[in-house]
Amino acid sequence: MRILVTGGAGYIGSHSVKLFLDRGHDVWVYDNLSMGHRAAVPAERLIVGDLNEIPKLDHLFVTKRIEAVVHFAAYAFVGESVTNPAKYYQNNLVNTLNLMECMRRNGVAKMVFSSTCATYGTPQKAPITEDEPQHPINPYGNGKLAVEKALADYATAYEWGYAALRYFNASGASPDGSIGEDHDPETHLIPLVIQVALGQRPHIEVFGTDYPTPDGTCIRDYIHVDDLGEAHLFALEKLTPGKGLEYNVGTGRGYSVREVIQTVEEVTGKKIPVKEGPRRPGDPPALVAASDKIRHDLAWRPRYTDLRPIVETAWRWHKSHPNGYGD
Repeated sequence: MRILVTGGAGYIGSHSVKLFLDRGHDVWVYDNLSMGHRAAVPAERLIVGDLNEIPKLDHLFVTKRIEAVVHFAAYAFVGESVTNPAKYYQNNLVNTLNLMECMRRNGVAKMVFSSTCATYGTPQKAPITEDEPQHPINPYGNGKLAVEKALADYATAYEWGYAALRYFNASGASPDGSIGEDHDPETHLIPLVIQVALGQRPHIEVFGTDYPTPDGTCIRDYIHVDDLGEAHLFALEKLTPGKGLEYNVGTGRGYSVREVIQTVEEVTGKKIPVKEGPRRPGDPPALVAASDKIRHDLAWRPRYTDLRPIVETAWRWHKSHPNGYGD
């Protein structure tokens, strides 16, 4: 299949591109490199551009004869979305609508969309199933949910086939150490703790120790980035005209902040200094996916079901690339 991957030079996108290429697909990466990295994808597969460059997108669809789109391109800092919602609605919503109209003009009616568990807001139960009410509590989640609704309308009106994958905490790195996680600023817990192990940070800050969880810290579902990529591929192969697929993608098992720190200590052999602080506004006590639906419908199974091997792949990457991609 000839696939356009938007945001394909980013963290999750680059791992998905690697998987798609390994499985024999003809893949083109479209990325403005504001958050992605040239070195994360094959140079001959990268086209640098923004989703507001409509003529460039149209040209790409025609010349590469694109058949389907996997759409990762988005800003993803929840706190920033609250302080600068215009940036998030313009890029994550308006630019996605630009992309969708470009697809429609060029007869492409298949999209796998990178959505998020943030569309659920503060869930009423755990694990979270797909029928949990979607009530986002920030502009980031609002924008993602708006795209989901637009895709559903396009499926009805234009016979599109789409999948919206609501995933949880992407983590880990390619097992061969060739690509991994490199954000600036870094906000994900596992790489932050690893930076402490590498001596790049003096300590890790734990936000809230009084949650109603076994050890008082937040619990999250950590899904390996390669398992996420495979979920996108499985969904892409299952798309049918006029139908939408909506799935949570996680392991179904949660780990607390303290358990993550302990696992990093075990994997690295380094003691991690901890500084305890107050809760951050908007942090739910637990976010764990119920992934029964995608397991049943797509026969998808995560290969990384325990935290330790996920951390091991992350440690391998960060230890050999202490400065990330160096760009």
